[in-house]
Amino acid sequence: MSPISEQATGRIRLWVGEAGLARLRGARVLIVGLGAVGSFALEGLARSAVGHLRLVDFDALKPSNLNRQLLALRSSLGRPKVEVARERALAIDPRLEVEAIPAFFSAEEADRLLAPPLDYCVDAIDSLGPKVALLRACVERGLPVVSAMGAAGRADPGSVRVTPLEETRVCPLARDVRKRLARLGIHAGVTAVWSCEAPAAATRAPAAGGAQAEEESLLRGRLRRPLPSMVHLPAIFGLCAANHVVWSILGGPGGGK
Repeated sequence: MSPISEQATGRIRLWVGEAGLARLRGARVLIVGLGAVGSFALEGLARSAVGHLRLVDFDALKPSNLNRQLLALRSSLGRPKVEVARERALAIDPRLEVEAIPAFFSAEEADRLLAPPLDYCVDAIDSLGPKVALLRACVERGLPVVSAMGAAGRADPGSVRVTPLEETRVCPLARDVRKRLARLGIHAGVTAVWSCEAPAAATRAPAAGGAQAEEESLLRGRLRRPLPSMVHLPAIFGLCAANHVVWSILGGPGGGK
């Protein structure tokens, strides 16, 4: 191990020990969605010695991403998110194994994108239909998953929670995800990062065109109504998701020693 690599993991080793560090190095984590939440989840995992990351996103970086997405810089606009994410992860830790897959998640792609071996999945999708498809696929495969609910229109960091999905309240996205999963016979098996703060009124406003437009926004390539959001809460959601994954792999604080 190089002196830089030794120093880079030194403080992690102090907390989790050699056994815990080895467990993190051997872990394989999938992140689906590399936007405001997913990019910070990537940062948290790449800096926590997780050894293998599989990154899935079909989109390219746009000017509207600059206010809240970690990967969005004026120099990276127009580039695929997975490509920029891979470069950033390897710049943090060249020993990482990073799979960068430019794809839109759908039920038809589940077998390919969730192909084992995987230890955990971070769901950072912001469209309801693909999100439910991913959660269903994870639960049916027995793959542990932590899912980000609505971060837009929130401002209170102290309201962020990490609980089973069935314990969520207030959050409209969490409510809709629960309902759709229940119709599929799924009532447990998903951990959620969510806020008990009521979303801003602008977030709750109906999309132009009513229910049809809302349903169409779930389809690949359709434009979704922009939601009010700053960097702070999505970043916290992403880091909370990464934190949950790391301690789950280790079996809790102190579990790696």
